[in-house]
Amino acid sequence: MTDTIAPILSADDIQRRVRDLAGQIDRDYEGSPLTLIGVLNGSFIFLSDLVRNLKTQCVIDFVAAASYGDGTTPGDLKLLKTPTVDIEGRRVLIVDDILDTGRTLALIRDVLREQKPSDLRICVFLSKQCERQADIHADYIGFDVPDQFVVGYGLDHAGRYRQLGYVGVIPQRS
Repeated sequence: MTDTIAPILSADDIQRRVRDLAGQIDRDYEGSPLTLIGVLNGSFIFLSDLVRNLKTQCVIDFVAAASYGDGTTPGDLKLLKTPTVDIEGRRVLIVDDILDTGRTLALIRDVLREQKPSDLRICVFLSKQCERQADIHADYIGFDVPDQFVVGYGLDHAGRYRQLGYVGVIPQRS
Protein backbone atom coordinates (compact mmCIF):
# COMPACT_ATOMS: atom_id res chain seq x y z
CA MET A 1 0.00 0.00 0.00
CA THR A 2 1.27 3.46 -0.93
CA ASP A 3 0.63 6.40 1.36
CA THR A 4 -1.03 9.45 -0.12
CA ILE A 5 1.05 12.46 0.78
CA ALA A 6 -0.61 15.88 0.84
CA PRO A 7 2.00 18.50 -0.11
CA ILE A 8 2.26 21.55 2.17
CA LEU A 9 5.58 23.06 0.98
CA SER A 10 6.65 23.02 -2.67
CA ALA A 11 10.21 22.46 -3.85
CA ASP A 12 10.29 26.05 -5.19
CA ASP A 13 9.09 27.50 -1.88
CA ILE A 14 11.71 25.46 -0.01
CA GLN A 15 14.59 26.57 -2.25
CA ARG A 16 13.51 30.20 -2.05
CA ARG A 17 13.39 30.03 1.76
CA VAL A 18 16.77 28.27 2.01
CA ARG A 19 18.32 31.09 -0.05
CA ASP A 20 16.70 33.64 2.27
CA LEU A 21 18.01 31.84 5.37
CA ALA A 22 21.53 31.66 3.90
CA GLY A 23 21.42 35.40 3.24
CA GLN A 24 20.29 36.09 6.79
CA ILE A 25 23.06 33.87 8.22
CA ASP A 26 25.66 35.56 5.99
CA ARG A 27 24.56 38.98 7.26
CA ASP A 28 24.51 37.87 10.90
CA TYR A 29 27.95 36.29 10.79
CA GLU A 30 29.43 39.04 8.58
CA GLY A 31 31.83 36.70 6.82
CA SER A 32 33.49 35.37 9.98
CA PRO A 33 34.19 31.61 9.91
CA LEU A 34 31.35 29.39 11.01
CA THR A 35 31.15 25.76 12.11
CA LEU A 36 27.94 24.03 11.04
CA ILE A 37 26.90 20.97 13.02
CA GLY A 38 24.24 18.97 11.18
CA VAL A 39 21.94 16.65 13.10
CA LEU A 40 21.78 13.27 11.38
CA ASN A 41 19.90 11.86 9.62
CA GLY A 42 17.16 14.31 8.83
CA SER A 43 19.17 17.49 8.28
CA PHE A 44 21.46 16.30 5.49
CA ILE A 45 19.41 17.62 2.55
CA PHE A 46 18.61 20.96 4.22
CA LEU A 47 22.22 21.36 5.35
CA SER A 48 23.63 20.65 1.89
CA ASP A 49 21.30 23.16 0.23
CA LEU A 50 22.00 25.74 2.94
CA VAL A 51 25.79 25.36 2.58
CA ARG A 52 25.61 25.76 -1.19
CA ASN A 53 23.85 29.10 -0.67
CA LEU A 54 26.17 30.46 2.04
CA LYS A 55 28.98 32.87 1.23
CA THR A 56 30.35 32.55 4.77
CA GLN A 57 33.38 30.29 5.08
CA CYS A 58 32.36 27.20 7.03
CA VAL A 59 33.48 23.89 8.44
CA ILE A 60 30.89 21.11 8.56
CA ASP A 61 30.52 18.27 11.04
CA PHE A 62 27.68 16.13 12.35
CA VAL A 63 26.04 14.78 15.48
CA ALA A 64 23.59 11.91 15.77
CA ALA A 65 21.19 11.12 18.58
CA ALA A 66 18.79 8.27 19.25
CA SER A 67 15.89 7.79 21.59
CA TYR A 68 15.54 4.48 23.33
CA GLY A 69 11.87 3.93 24.07
CA ASP A 70 9.29 1.23 23.48
CA GLY A 71 9.08 2.05 19.77
CA THR A 72 6.09 4.36 20.05
CA THR A 73 7.08 6.73 22.83
CA PRO A 74 10.36 8.59 23.27
CA GLY A 75 12.72 7.18 25.82
CA ASP A 76 16.13 8.24 27.04
CA LEU A 77 18.18 10.18 24.54
CA LYS A 78 21.74 9.25 23.77
CA LEU A 79 24.28 10.85 21.46
CA LEU A 80 25.59 8.30 18.98
CA LYS A 81 28.04 10.64 17.26
CA THR A 82 29.63 13.83 18.50
CA PRO A 83 31.53 16.36 16.39
CA THR A 84 35.13 15.56 15.60
CA VAL A 85 36.11 19.21 15.08
CA ASP A 86 37.23 21.29 18.03
CA ILE A 87 34.56 23.98 18.51
CA GLU A 88 36.11 25.77 21.48
CA GLY A 89 36.12 29.49 20.75
CA ARG A 90 34.34 29.00 17.41
CA ARG A 91 31.03 30.33 16.18
CA VAL A 92 28.74 27.30 15.87
CA LEU A 93 25.40 26.84 14.17
CA ILE A 94 23.45 23.63 14.85
CA VAL A 95 21.39 22.70 11.78
CA ASP A 96 18.42 20.34 12.18
CA ASP A 97 15.44 19.28 10.11
CA ILE A 98 12.68 19.90 12.65
CA LEU A 99 12.10 21.34 16.09
CA ASP A 100 9.15 19.67 17.79
CA THR A 101 9.45 18.51 21.41
CA GLY A 102 12.90 20.08 21.61
CA ARG A 103 14.39 17.20 23.59
CA THR A 104 17.00 16.21 21.00
CA LEU A 105 18.11 19.75 20.21
CA ALA A 106 18.32 20.62 23.92
CA LEU A 107 20.61 17.64 24.53
CA ILE A 108 22.82 18.53 21.57
CA ARG A 109 22.93 22.21 22.56
CA ASP A 110 23.91 21.33 26.12
CA VAL A 111 26.65 18.92 25.03
CA LEU A 112 28.08 21.46 22.58
CA ARG A 113 27.96 24.27 25.17
CA GLU A 114 30.32 22.20 27.34
CA GLN A 115 32.91 22.55 24.57
CA LYS A 116 32.86 26.35 25.01
CA PRO A 117 32.07 27.73 21.56
CA SER A 118 32.18 31.54 21.40
CA ASP A 119 28.66 31.59 19.93
CA LEU A 120 26.07 28.82 19.62
CA ARG A 121 22.88 29.19 17.61
CA ILE A 122 20.28 26.89 16.11
CA CYS A 123 18.84 26.75 12.60
CA VAL A 124 15.91 24.45 11.80
CA PHE A 125 14.19 23.76 8.53
CA LEU A 126 10.82 23.29 10.23
CA SER A 127 9.37 24.34 13.57
CA LYS A 128 6.33 22.29 14.49
CA GLN A 129 3.55 24.12 16.27
CA CYS A 130 3.37 21.86 19.29
CA GLU A 131 4.11 21.95 22.98
CA ARG A 132 7.84 21.89 23.68
CA GLN A 133 9.12 19.48 26.31
CA ALA A 134 12.42 21.37 26.57
CA ASP A 135 13.27 25.03 26.98
CA ILE A 136 14.74 25.72 23.57
CA HIS A 137 14.20 27.98 20.59
CA ALA A 138 15.64 28.26 17.11
CA ASP A 139 17.45 31.38 15.96
CA TYR A 140 16.66 30.64 12.31
CA ILE A 141 13.47 28.91 11.15
CA GLY A 142 12.68 27.90 7.60
CA PHE A 143 8.96 27.31 8.07
CA ASP A 144 6.43 26.91 10.86
CA VAL A 145 4.27 23.83 10.28
CA PRO A 146 1.17 22.48 12.00
CA ASP A 147 1.37 19.63 14.50
CA GLN A 148 1.08 16.90 11.86
CA PHE A 149 3.43 14.15 10.73
CA VAL A 150 5.47 15.62 7.88
CA VAL A 151 7.81 13.90 5.44
CA GLY A 152 10.08 14.86 2.58
CA TYR A 153 13.19 16.99 2.11
CA GLY A 154 15.10 14.82 4.58
CA LEU A 155 12.23 13.99 6.95
CA ASP A 156 11.15 10.38 6.94
CA HIS A 157 8.54 7.91 8.05
CA ALA A 158 10.17 4.55 8.84
CA GLY A 159 13.08 5.44 6.57
CA ARG A 160 10.88 6.40 3.61
CA TYR A 161 10.20 9.71 1.83
CA ARG A 162 13.46 11.52 2.68
CA GLN A 163 14.18 11.94 -1.03
CA LEU A 164 11.06 13.98 -1.80
CA GLY A 165 11.83 17.50 -2.98
CA TYR A 166 8.77 18.85 -1.22
CA VAL A 167 7.28 18.48 2.27
CA GLY A 168 3.95 16.77 2.75
CA VAL A 169 1.68 15.30 5.36
CA ILE A 170 0.79 11.64 5.64
CA PRO A 171 -2.92 11.58 6.48
CA GLN A 172 -3.89 10.07 9.84
CA ARG A 173 -5.37 6.61 9.67
CA SER A 174 -8.29 5.61 11.86
